[in-house]
Amino acid sequence: PGAGPAPAATPDGPVPGRVAAPASWRRIVPQALVVAFLAGGTTAFVAADKSVRLTVDGQSRTLHTFADDVGELLASEGLGVSAHDLVAPARGAALGDGDEVVVRYGRPLQLTLDGQSRQVWTTADTVEAALRQFGIRVEGAHLSVPRTAPVPRTGLTLAVRTERSVTFMADGDETTIRTNAATVQEALAQAGIVLSGQDTTSVPPDSFPRDGQTVTVLRVTGTREVREERIPFETERVEDDTLFAGTELVEQPGRAGTRRVTYVLRTVNGVRQTPRQVAEETVREPVTQLVKVGTKPLPASVAGAEGLDWPALARCESGGRADATDPSGTYGGLYQFDVRTWQALGGSGRPQDASGAEQTYRAKKLYVQRGAAPWPHCGRRLYR
Repeated sequence: PGAGPAPAATPDGPVPGRVAAPASWRRIVPQALVVAFLAGGTTAFVAADKSVRLTVDGQSRTLHTFADDVGELLASEGLGVSAHDLVAPARGAALGDGDEVVVRYGRPLQLTLDGQSRQVWTTADTVEAALRQFGIRVEGAHLSVPRTAPVPRTGLTLAVRTERSVTFMADGDETTIRTNAATVQEALAQAGIVLSGQDTTSVPPDSFPRDGQTVTVLRVTGTREVREERIPFETERVEDDTLFAGTELVEQPGRAGTRRVTYVLRTVNGVRQTPRQVAEETVREPVTQLVKVGTKPLPASVAGAEGLDWPALARCESGGRADATDPSGTYGGLYQFDVRTWQALGGSGRPQDASGAEQTYRAKKLYVQRGAAPWPHCGRRLYR
């Protein structure tokens, strides 16, 4: 019989009854373990990798990523986004193999729509797309830039005048047009209505025509008229202690001035308007009236003239009116003094301009001098 396997070896030598493993097996087992470990790791690596389609402002590309959600993908690609930007799906959405992520950056738009300005943001990349995004009808509208123009990331200034309906009332006719005009005057020309001379409209011609607005055309004719007008004089009153209280004396009569005033007389649609002053020229300045006002106290009595019925005399001479004058203008006041006698008694000016108390005082002085003779018809009433 052949020889069996050699006994297993020990440090001290072969062990009786055991067979030693060949050296080739000792090498294969560790290598197999390493390969198995590496195979399992590769499977995990492949499972975390995703193929994703990323579209940024219309530019698409496919890439591989280990990101778990959209936000991680954008961060790994260095794509910063703000509140004005569009990201779909949302940044917090989970990311799977084969998904598509779309990013559209916001663009500032300084928009003037029918005369009203404001800043808005859009993710559209053309003017027409932006206007449709805002619900602005572009058909028939006037745009400051072509509707096909791109909207850059830095923004764009855009003026839009939409088509509007405006009605004009002119010369008894009504005309309605569709227009994107910037001013009422421009729309008026589009309607074939001509303004001439002083003609105008019910709203400022340079104002913005609103949708549904009705504008009336005003046919205006006008002439100028020059009028001479009176300038009233002022009155200045000065106290004078040489005059008895209650007496007023005109030191300098006032005189009215004159001015030349130019007016425009307009007729609007056949209706005459209120004259409008457009120029004024002073022809003659007014002269101020100066009036002296007495402050001197009247004497309490006149010796020799008290106890008489002075009211009765006044009623007989003048009806008891201090400002009365006779038809000839020679005599005036309660007691019908002439000016010469009045002034000889110390009066100033005319007797009818003095107070009743002063007139009675001077009548008493006259009575002391001449008795009742100055009043031949009424003097007897002093004694009743």
